[in-house]
Amino acid sequence: MAMMAENPANGQIIAEYEETTEQEVRDIIRRAHEAHRQWKRTPFSHRAALMKEAGKVLRLRAREFGELMALEMGKPITGGVAEAEKCAWVCDYYADNAETFLADQEVATDAGRSFITFQPIGVVLAVMPWNFPFWQVLRFAAPNLMAGNAGLLKHASNVPGCALAIEQVFLEAGFPADLFRTLLVPGRRVEGIIEDPLVRAVTLTGSTPAGQAVARKAGEVLKKTVLELGGSDPYLILEDADLDSAVATCTTARLVNSGQSCIAAKRFIVVEAVREAFEERFVASMAAAKMGDPMEEDTLVGPQARADLRDELHDQVVRSVAAGARCVLGGEIPPGPGAFYPPTVLTDVGPGMAAYDEELFGPVAAVIPVKDEAEALRVANDSVFGLGAAVFTRDLARGTRIAREELEAGACFVNAFVRSDPRLPFGGVKESGYGRELSPFGILEFVNIKTVWVA
Repeated sequence: MAMMAENPANGQIIAEYEETTEQEVRDIIRRAHEAHRQWKRTPFSHRAALMKEAGKVLRLRAREFGELMALEMGKPITGGVAEAEKCAWVCDYYADNAETFLADQEVATDAGRSFITFQPIGVVLAVMPWNFPFWQVLRFAAPNLMAGNAGLLKHASNVPGCALAIEQVFLEAGFPADLFRTLLVPGRRVEGIIEDPLVRAVTLTGSTPAGQAVARKAGEVLKKTVLELGGSDPYLILEDADLDSAVATCTTARLVNSGQSCIAAKRFIVVEAVREAFEERFVASMAAAKMGDPMEEDTLVGPQARADLRDELHDQVVRSVAAGARCVLGGEIPPGPGAFYPPTVLTDVGPGMAAYDEELFGPVAAVIPVKDEAEALRVANDSVFGLGAAVFTRDLARGTRIAREELEAGACFVNAFVRSDPRLPFGGVKESGYGRELSPFGILEFVNIKTVWVA
């Protein structure tokens, strides 16, 4: 069977790719396992040199990769170039730090010597989404290859070109041919890959239902998983917020990647004292964002990645309005080709509405008015998700307390939008998943934390 890559800006087919056969998958897994057995014996200095080369490839070809992302999933070109460059950063970060993160740790006991060592576990399967088609993969691959593991990539079916391009990055950098491989397979074949005894663990970034399915199968065969799932990030606008700064930050946070980000701002929880002023400025800021051809440098909002996803988003808007929300900007599918959806603002959003209860994976903002800080915190945590959150206040001690102690999320920001950074752990709580990527914590997820006792 063939996989089709379709340009969401115009609906045209870009290319066709042959699906990886069952026998090819088994052969690739076996060869990846053999490559790992050799790779785990290489010194960190060798691994780091090749990972630095991968970073160089990503920087040199950033424009090319940005254009590929724009073609396959509609990412505005400036965002795609920045994504490729961020991937180079994570390569450099783990090249520079993996040896330190995985150094043996001596522990004083009644042994002659006892210590903890961190050893690679083997082949790790990554099931990755389309929205950040390079970054999601590299933030898995860089630490795992530096740890001595091998990687298999099952990417989203609408970005096969990106999946193969990432494999080529590692080949061009000089990594062993079978150490990181792409499998062009549909989602229904993932369970069979997880069952293979040479696959030792699975990491997934995607929807909560996809995470549940992978965790269920991995649990059956006792394999560890790391899951980064959906999010409905709350942004709290308190009465003492700097509104101009908050509006600019919230607009950026809602429209990043055309709104298609797990950690994009989704719910804007605004205290009544500043609700009218915030809403007026926010609507104007959202309205000023240019929607159009993702290849144009000044485009902020490109098409949604697929027409069916755009239609699902519009259905959420329609259902929210029917339940009592007011649409004060956007909310209509534009005429013409492409899976476009305009920046949209819904206000008077409350419980029982799709915009309150569900993740809005597109450029739709839900404004939820509240009386005070206490109600804002209750609403913020009234969600099955817990990936990111932000609070806006001039009182940094207040904001820090709220971020540290009150918000139920894996990453909480004060007067800034939620983002990932190689130096900081990334992941969620509740139905946003478990485990952590990035930072020292990320590289420790898929190693054998081994005790060694010497009498």
